[in-house]
Amino acid sequence: MEHFDVLVVGAGLSGIGAGYHLQTRHPGKRYAILEGREEIGGTWSLFKYPGIRSDSDMYTFGYAFRPWVGAKAISDGDSILAYLRDTAQEYGIDQKIRFGQRVRAAAWSSTEACWQVEIEHGSGDATQILQYRCKFLYICSGYYDYDKGYSPDFPCQETFRGPIVHPQHWPSELSYAGKRVVVIGSGATAVTLVPAMADEAAHVTLLQRSPTYIATLPAKDVFAQWLRKLLPLRVAYAITRTKVILLTIFFFQLSRRFPELVKKMIRADQKKRLPAGYAIDTHFKPSYNPWDQRVCVVPDGDLFNAIKAGQASITTDHIEAFTAEGIRLKSGDTLPADIIVTATGLKLKPFGGIRFSVDGAAIDIGKSYAYNGVMLGNIPNMAFCVGYTNASWTLRADLSSLFVCRLLGYMDKHGYNQARPKVDEAMQPLPLLSFKSGYVLRAVDQFPKQGGKVPWKLRQNYLVDLLNLRFRSLDDGTLEFAKEAPGELANHSKVAA
Repeated sequence: MEHFDVLVVGAGLSGIGAGYHLQTRHPGKRYAILEGREEIGGTWSLFKYPGIRSDSDMYTFGYAFRPWVGAKAISDGDSILAYLRDTAQEYGIDQKIRFGQRVRAAAWSSTEACWQVEIEHGSGDATQILQYRCKFLYICSGYYDYDKGYSPDFPCQETFRGPIVHPQHWPSELSYAGKRVVVIGSGATAVTLVPAMADEAAHVTLLQRSPTYIATLPAKDVFAQWLRKLLPLRVAYAITRTKVILLTIFFFQLSRRFPELVKKMIRADQKKRLPAGYAIDTHFKPSYNPWDQRVCVVPDGDLFNAIKAGQASITTDHIEAFTAEGIRLKSGDTLPADIIVTATGLKLKPFGGIRFSVDGAAIDIGKSYAYNGVMLGNIPNMAFCVGYTNASWTLRADLSSLFVCRLLGYMDKHGYNQARPKVDEAMQPLPLLSFKSGYVLRAVDQFPKQGGKVPWKLRQNYLVDLLNLRFRSLDDGTLEFAKEAPGELANHSKVAA
């Protein structure tokens, strides 16, 4: 059985970043990255649907340690995947990845101060069960279910004669040239698919039950390109990244404090881009405030351009049933279709579905509390990575990895072999993700909870998290350390970080 200092689960955006921080800050530690699939990239290697791109700018979606040099700030999926693979190769992180190794269970032993991790490798009759041991476990698997997306059972959908496709499982052989396409959904995937397919399809209709907020951003950041001509690359990148972070925080805070103003700003831009007399109130006026759900971004207004050109349209209605030739709506109208795309969302699977136990007792993740949004209460030597819902995922992923590295250094310095956040049992549980999006609400009971106060409260603010995760003392009265078996945790000694 192999032993590691740290095991990282997941070789996507978070896992590659974690590998970089571990080997630059703790070069003496033995670590490995376990990846259930056969390639680097996570979401960006799994999803193959037309037009897949970032819904955040690449100056913050990219790593702080490796400047994004692509031409577009809102970039396509292939470029992002190449960036991830190049990053892994440049820093030798790819040599640490073990592919096809799916983590099924992790059991903590207090007497041995280590995790025993059960791995499933291979498939079918060739499946092997492997076991590793590690002193620290870091879960960077995100929270999407890579096996299956969310697709509701629509009435009479078996009667439709054409293909019904979910974006998470896009068939490589699917041709939509000259076809009538209906995309069901209103989120980031739907608004990406519609303009991407519009040039080849006969017509693309976005069918939504209710509108979402859709804002336009430039595909290219002119300020960033200008800075790169004047300054060294890393300096220009750092300035651009700071600018974007501050603007993102400003827009989010403006949305929360003055939602009516932000609504007017978004509406004014949409009105300029859509045909005269377009029914904006019907198709682009959500019933909630900006950032109650994620605001969708369209680069250079590509969705609005497709609508204005007559290549695409939006229908806001409810589905009554599928028919052989399309979709019958509750209004009585029928949408003809040759292909139906169910961009109806994703399934969430927190912690990759891993079964956790501590000293033989099974852990119910849904009843646990998140400490600083990076560890779980009463669970030793384990951290997880969750990005922002109102900004780039990578911003918080980087902070989480830096916190883990700081914690490991602190434990080494003081000779501790265990660290666990002690839960305040009087806390009232609150949802970890405060979003009202359907994919979050469907899985809210599976996620850890947050409390109403620091350090159990998850803030959606990079500047606050930067101070908290990078510089706040680890001796905060909640995080407990031990040099021996956890039976002696109550008698631990604390040293200021």
